[in-house]
Amino acid sequence: MRARTWAAVVAAVFALLQSANVEGRGTPDSENYVSYALSLSGEDTRSAARATIDWSCAGQAALARRGQSVDVVHFHRPDPGPRVLAECRADEWRRVERRLRAGESVGHVAPFMSARMRPIFEVRPGYPLFLVPFVVVFGVTWGVWLASVVVSATAGVLAFLVLRTLSVSVRWALAGQALFYVLPCGATAMRPMTEGLLLALSLAAVWGCALALTGRARAGTALTACSLVSLFAVKHSQALFLGLCLAGAGAVVAVRRRCRGRSAGRGVVALTAVGCGAALGTVLLARLLGYPSESESLQDLLTGHFARPDRVHPWAELLQLEGNFWLEWSRRQLWEPLFAAALAAGAWGAVRRPAFGCFLLGAAFTGILTQAAHPDISIGGDRLIVLAWLLPVVGVPLLLERPGRRPLPVPAQGHAGREVHSAK
Repeated sequence: MRARTWAAVVAAVFALLQSANVEGRGTPDSENYVSYALSLSGEDTRSAARATIDWSCAGQAALARRGQSVDVVHFHRPDPGPRVLAECRADEWRRVERRLRAGESVGHVAPFMSARMRPIFEVRPGYPLFLVPFVVVFGVTWGVWLASVVVSATAGVLAFLVLRTLSVSVRWALAGQALFYVLPCGATAMRPMTEGLLLALSLAAVWGCALALTGRARAGTALTACSLVSLFAVKHSQALFLGLCLAGAGAVVAVRRRCRGRSAGRGVVALTAVGCGAALGTVLLARLLGYPSESESLQDLLTGHFARPDRVHPWAELLQLEGNFWLEWSRRQLWEPLFAAALAAGAWGAVRRPAFGCFLLGAAFTGILTQAAHPDISIGGDRLIVLAWLLPVVGVPLLLERPGRRPLPVPAQGHAGREVHSAK
């Protein structure tokens, strides 16, 4: 079987396994994205809210039903699903109706949250736009699930393509794809939120880096640039973080090569320029479009989604919270060191390809930056730091690949030819 056929088979197996959990993946944030997508499809605010509430509450009812079925005390009791469904709908509609009566019906997001909270989701049209064709054709339940399967499976295939571009053998490239699916990044990508698209687009940008460093500077740079532009629409903070990290990685590679008396290389220069442009462009465009500021995001964090009065000294409190958060986070990681071990193994593999490894480390570091911007220990599943898992997904196969393997030949001359050698 050809390599691409094996990649398709692995993705299909992953998709098949996800059919075990079609309902119950939603979160409070998911309601905002789903109602946004329904609004973009032509539904009015009330209709979008109704369909979203039905979907969300059906998921909660399914979880309640499954939970009771394995409860050692209550498993013989009647199905709690109908009761949970009715209570959930009544609760959700009470909040939505109150805000609709107050005139809070501006924008695409149904008023599940306060008027001050909704702009944070309004400036993220990328994921709702991605959802639109799925929910229109397949309905909300199956549409949201299928969209999650598509984006998660695609992200795994992108990991495979990154590794094949670096001349990693098919078996280890498939291992990288499988790692994406079985590590927490796969489960997180399946949740109906922005993280799936963030992972896929970040891997596309990393693939562009791999292409640029193996003699295809123009194609790789274009792919990375398109990925960064798309990230702005999905979650502009990720476009900023990834742009900064890629620019920093490019600078490190260029300085390292200069110190050794070598040219920085066309691919490295181009990727560095794209990263700088993405970071600067994100800041300027966000200001021009009136996106919520960093201070507003900080108040959201420190006031429990604006449920309490604004903090007088938010930045000082953030610094104190950062120290407390990372101390507790480190303690928990030492208790269960899988993540730390995976990062160490991924970094070890990355340093075997110094030029590409810098860009991979930069992309993974955006997960650390995202977590640092939201030091909230109560967010389960390490959702905010999930992009850091890209390091073991790509780095571990690089570590396991047989040393001394020659890169696949590519039609390159001049600077591009030197890139092929240095990416090894």
